Amino acid sequence: MNTNTIAFPNLGLGPWEVNKFLIQAGNFKVAWYGIIITIGIVLAVLYTIKRGKQEGFTTDDVLDYAIWVVLFGILGARLYYVAMTWGRYESFLDIFAIWNGGLAIYGGLIAGALTILFISYKKQKSVLKFFDMVTPGVMIAQALGRWGNFFNAEAYGSILKYEFLGKTFETSRFAGQAIPWIMTIENVNGSALYYAHPTFLYESLWNILGFILLNIRYKNKKFDGQILFSYIVWYGFGRMFIEGFRTDSLYLGNVRISQLVAVGCVIFGIMFYHLLRKKAKPVLAAEQDAQEYESLFSDKPAKKKKSSAAKSAEVKPAVKQTEETTNGTTDEPETKSKTEES
Repeated sequence: MNTNTIAFPNLGLGPWEVNKFLIQAGNFKVAWYGIIITIGIVLAVLYTIKRGKQEGFTTDDVLDYAIWVVLFGILGARLYYVAMTWGRYESFLDIFAIWNGGLAIYGGLIAGALTILFISYKKQKSVLKFFDMVTPGVMIAQALGRWGNFFNAEAYGSILKYEFLGKTFETSRFAGQAIPWIMTIENVNGSALYYAHPTFLYESLWNILGFILLNIRYKNKKFDGQILFSYIVWYGFGRMFIEGFRTDSLYLGNVRISQLVAVGCVIFGIMFYHLLRKKAKPVLAAEQDAQEYESLFSDKPAKKKKSSAAKSAEVKPAVKQTEETTNGTTDEPETKSKTEES
């Protein structure tokens, strides 16, 4: 199905006929999903260029990163998804059909991070500075990218149950009128009408809020890596709970993989955030002590230098005066004798 009918009946929004493709001409198709992902990537790159000026990276530096990070990020996102859903593909070409959806964000983040590490090593650039620059941009790209899921009528959640790390909770009592923002989808998976949580919207709003908070934090950044690990904790925390509603999760046994990874991100992010902050404190304290010392004692050397200069300035006229006096004393007898002779 290329067209689905989507509505938010309790909010009086819709229904809308949503087509996956913006352009369809025979076998040539341009999907909304691809367009939205592309716009998100462009916004992320532009944001990183702007932040680069603050962190000492030129536009050329950022573009050198962007070309390879985008390429390997998309490849990693697709390979991660394919590896977890290997039995779904009828042909080899289906593996590359990303216009039908199927990009796992964690795969993209892992591949992108490894690419950044490699390029930073080759260019002798600070990897933590670059991660701080790029992560808010990644978050706004993710927020926008979730609307590609809207056009594909995917990444929605069940209103009947909720799962958390293998535990299932019955949530049908919250169905129907009890959820103001409930979404309905028609013609998806052969269903005439399907009630769902708009989990794509939940994550989009969570990422927009995260983008705002990360930019506020950037103004008072204390150490390199602070924005990176703030992002990891924020995104992981939100994804950990939102993932429990989704109907299209990838599983490891009876545990949702994305939920498990999200829990790991929160723990990992908090741990490394505090390690970096602790490491940065002595440096900041030493710099502060140095500044205080300089403000207290910087005048004394200056005074000494000034007094030495003054002394030398005083000595020179004295010497000069002595010489003149000596010369004058020496000349007087000659003048006197000449007068007597005359």
